[in-house]
Amino acid sequence: MPGWWSSLSLHLKYSGNQCFGAKGQFSGGFRPFFICVMLSSVETKLLNLWVIHPETIIGLAKDVVAALIIIVTGVILSKAVQKLITKAAGSGLRVDETVSSLLRMVVRYGIIIVCVIMILNVFGVNTASLIAVLGAAGIAIGLALKDTLGNIAAGIILLFLGAYRRGESIEFGSYSGTVKDINLFTTILETPDGIYISAPNSSIWGSPLKNYTRNGKRRMELSVNISFSDSIDTAFQVMRDIIAAEPRFLKEPAPQVILQAVKDSSVTIVVRAWASNQVYWDIYWEQMRKLKAKVEEAGLHIPFPQQDVHIVPVNPQPGPPL
Repeated sequence: MPGWWSSLSLHLKYSGNQCFGAKGQFSGGFRPFFICVMLSSVETKLLNLWVIHPETIIGLAKDVVAALIIIVTGVILSKAVQKLITKAAGSGLRVDETVSSLLRMVVRYGIIIVCVIMILNVFGVNTASLIAVLGAAGIAIGLALKDTLGNIAAGIILLFLGAYRRGESIEFGSYSGTVKDINLFTTILETPDGIYISAPNSSIWGSPLKNYTRNGKRRMELSVNISFSDSIDTAFQVMRDIIAAEPRFLKEPAPQVILQAVKDSSVTIVVRAWASNQVYWDIYWEQMRKLKAKVEEAGLHIPFPQQDVHIVPVNPQPGPPL
């Protein structure tokens, strides 16, 4: 670089008539110079602002840079934490996908709120009073939406306790069905006959819950009524043959054949056997169809409910003569 350029001395001057000039003296005997650049009206206003408030503009630029750093840091942190939650849910922790989604949503919005408060604080906004106002508004909204917030609280508790998951068959109150979706407000069920049920989470949390799927197996009871004149031993043997012919019954716990009840017009014989949830109803319907044929084939009788009424005449006592 020439020596005369390194010793260039410039004096900037704004003429006020949309002309920005630069004049200086080169070393080495060159003549002084003056350069004039014509500016537009917008550029003139910006330059006026810079000339009048240089410190304010520099401070604002620093605040904008700080805000951008906060935003970038928040986005990176949010994605990292959400990825960590997804990875943990897919590992051996056995976290339900709904719980994982809820945690990711809470992390995302939590980081957004923190970043917004930090940015407002950078720009000089009194965040303490803002938080107080938001807190008062939150209390008012909470009182107005008490039932809705109760559903949210119940949904969070149900999700973290894992009382049921998607695809499981449950029963609560007078409702039953397969769980299709769980969210913060409601649980969506579908009944075996295809009916859509949307149940508030608070109604599920506040009542006893039966989960037919969770244990992976269920006990079924196949019962038949025989006549008093039929042989109990023959009926037991028919039931044992049914058990032996069905390989889908679980070996443990072992199937049982019991005399359950002696009724007014019949004797009830029951098979208690365990089966996995996947084949429970297939076995039940198939064996109930075979049970009647097996009982009749063995010469046993399925009695109709009946009641014998005996009329005993009573001889009237002779009265006194009239």
